[in-house]
Amino acid sequence: MAGYVYEVRPENMERITTPELANKFIDEQVKALKKQIGNGKVLLALSGGVDSSVVAALLIKAIGKRLTCVHVNHGLLRKGESEQVIKVFRDELKANLVYVDAVDRFLDALKGVSSPERKRKIIGKIFIDVFAEEARKLTDVKFLGQGTIYPDILESKGVKAHHNVGGLPKEFDFELVEPVKFLYKDEVRVVGKALGLPDNMVYRQPFPGPGLGVRCVGAITRDRLEALREADAIVREEIGKLPKTPWQYFCVIPPFKSTGIKDAKRYMGWAVAIRAINTVDAVTATVPEIPFKTLCTIRDRIIATVPGVNRVLWDISEKPVATIEWE
Repeated sequence: MAGYVYEVRPENMERITTPELANKFIDEQVKALKKQIGNGKVLLALSGGVDSSVVAALLIKAIGKRLTCVHVNHGLLRKGESEQVIKVFRDELKANLVYVDAVDRFLDALKGVSSPERKRKIIGKIFIDVFAEEARKLTDVKFLGQGTIYPDILESKGVKAHHNVGGLPKEFDFELVEPVKFLYKDEVRVVGKALGLPDNMVYRQPFPGPGLGVRCVGAITRDRLEALREADAIVREEIGKLPKTPWQYFCVIPPFKSTGIKDAKRYMGWAVAIRAINTVDAVTATVPEIPFKTLCTIRDRIIATVPGVNRVLWDISEKPVATIEWE
């Protein structure tokens, strides 16, 4: 990948807080993208998160079909996320979208792996391998789109290493295209709204790179992973109905079972732990109150509809000592 020197956000850059300012930013970026890319082609890893989605929408406005979006389904996404990416970008925005079903490839490689660090490394390596394979199928692509935002630059001190495509093989000498690199997350969301992206994509809950792989604690099994996906959808739906929602909310399933009773017989089932936190910088986090009625609704829905689960717990641990994620 071609070398890149990170710039500092201009001191006089106006904060994007309104639709009018967002539309002005969009117009400016579309012109800048056309100037940078010319008649070239761009490749973008599209996860469905707000950063990559906003970059994709900007590039579609600027260069249309000369953008190729690659969405890799590694089996660790939340319920309905891949389907939403296809619906929004391929069906509605008419993007040139390549969908890669790599579920078996990822889950087979993760079988029996319990170390959180090893899981992360496996997921990251296979993602890069899959993305590189798709890149090799394309011709004359000289640009790589990335959803870099300003906190990435500040936190990495100029070394962009944590994004999935940051470790592409040296054969790919791409020039980076980063239209939202000077924006903070709240500004990216305002731009996403102005671009017409759906709210559940613009206001998507923070999600770790390894996805549900770090919330299916320990060695991942397909049945527990599927139970986690279903339980997580219920947790997000019910807490999302509250007048004021926490900064982040999700659930995890630890790799152990406890005794339950079903049809008048004892059986062993998993426990789902609900996690909800408030934070400003993710360095520290507090636990907000969740109405007991909401917790009971979540409990009843999970117990009734998610196979293999017989307990629902509420994690009230703050950071520190506990981290936000369990792994």
